[in-house]
Amino acid sequence: MSKPNVAIVGRPNVGKSTLFNKLIGERIAIVEDTPGVTRDRIIAEAEWLNHKFNLIDTGGIEPAAKDSILEQMRLQAEVALDTSDLILLMVDGIEGLTATDHEVADMIRKKNKPVLLVVNKLDHHNKEDAIYEFYNLGLGDPLAISAEQQLGLGDLLDKVLEEIEPFFTDEEENEDIKVAVVGKPNAGKSTLINYLVGENRLIVSDIPGTTRDAVDTSIIHDGKEYTFIDTAGIRRKKKIYENVEKYSIIRAVTAVENSDVVLLLIDGEAGISEQDKKIASIIQNRYKPCIIVVNKWDAVKKDTMTMKRMQDELRNQLAFLDYAPIMFISAKTGRRVDDLYKEINFVYDQARKRINTGKLNQAILDLVSLKQPPSKSGRRLKIYYGSQVSIDPPTFVLFVNEPDLMHFSYLRYIENYFRQTFDFSGTPIRIFVRARKE
Repeated sequence: MSKPNVAIVGRPNVGKSTLFNKLIGERIAIVEDTPGVTRDRIIAEAEWLNHKFNLIDTGGIEPAAKDSILEQMRLQAEVALDTSDLILLMVDGIEGLTATDHEVADMIRKKNKPVLLVVNKLDHHNKEDAIYEFYNLGLGDPLAISAEQQLGLGDLLDKVLEEIEPFFTDEEENEDIKVAVVGKPNAGKSTLINYLVGENRLIVSDIPGTTRDAVDTSIIHDGKEYTFIDTAGIRRKKKIYENVEKYSIIRAVTAVENSDVVLLLIDGEAGISEQDKKIASIIQNRYKPCIIVVNKWDAVKKDTMTMKRMQDELRNQLAFLDYAPIMFISAKTGRRVDDLYKEINFVYDQARKRINTGKLNQAILDLVSLKQPPSKSGRRLKIYYGSQVSIDPPTFVLFVNEPDLMHFSYLRYIENYFRQTFDFSGTPIRIFVRARKE
């Protein structure tokens, strides 16, 4: 399922980060009783009643701010509004309605998007009196909560699901293959898509960070439709000077989540960087089929072992993407670019592969006979049977006597055995362990 984006916005110090932390269940955003503490957006996955959505925390909006930092915070919040499916406008029930609240509400109205008005810091009994004045904002019925005391959050989440329900889409209904193109700035993402589409549909520049948002480009190749998503370059925090650019990270994460296949572009001239590893971890954590694409290979000085050395370095530095095939291309000259389609189709099909239950359980018998399961304090792990429960990625459940006896090294052994036996190259796989009584 594609996950909608829900942005929490409002003027400084109304409790946006506190609400964000309570809904996520972890203390991710920094919370201090000082206006303007949250300057960068933070994105995390929230879940309510088995529905998952992306929750975005933003810095406080000061529409008329002259200070450069406050101006940047306003800009980054505005980008959050543009990318969100639902906006939570948060106001302070104790301080009451302010002129800034009116200005923020006016900004939101121009976006023509669903809005929920959330009145925070109401942990007393006179909620009706406290929220009455907020009807003046003209954004519907205010919802009274106390983020700190976790009062009213269930009702708020019920309303959130009600509003974002139309934005949940079943990916299997779409016939096109969605391909997210990610990488650090200046890796050649726009150049690659321009070559694939056959025309300059995207701005191409040698200046890192030219592409600020994600652009979807549909291409039909050999009768199949592909949607390529060119995401803004993800750059290191030290090198980010504009908060609008920082928001590109959130857009890239969303693009990866909503994609069927991810192309991780590596700059062949620059080599593998720490930022490449961070981007790769985004792909790994979301269990996406992936192709590692080394671009600008035409500009690399080579000898007979150059490609082998790069492959070895990639496997070493990006060991957690060991399932991903590696391709060497030049988006500028077009060399090997057309071969990408074949590889995209391959990993796409791999992620949707189903294994017959009989064959799966025979493989389990074989792997156990080759290597005995671990034991602890005289108790040995027994694997009774397994079943594939879903695809994209292929996901398996193993039913055992005591899940605590499953050591991570043996689980890794099982994963590698499944990969070799059933050829799961190109896609991650997931294995869960569940208890079953004898």
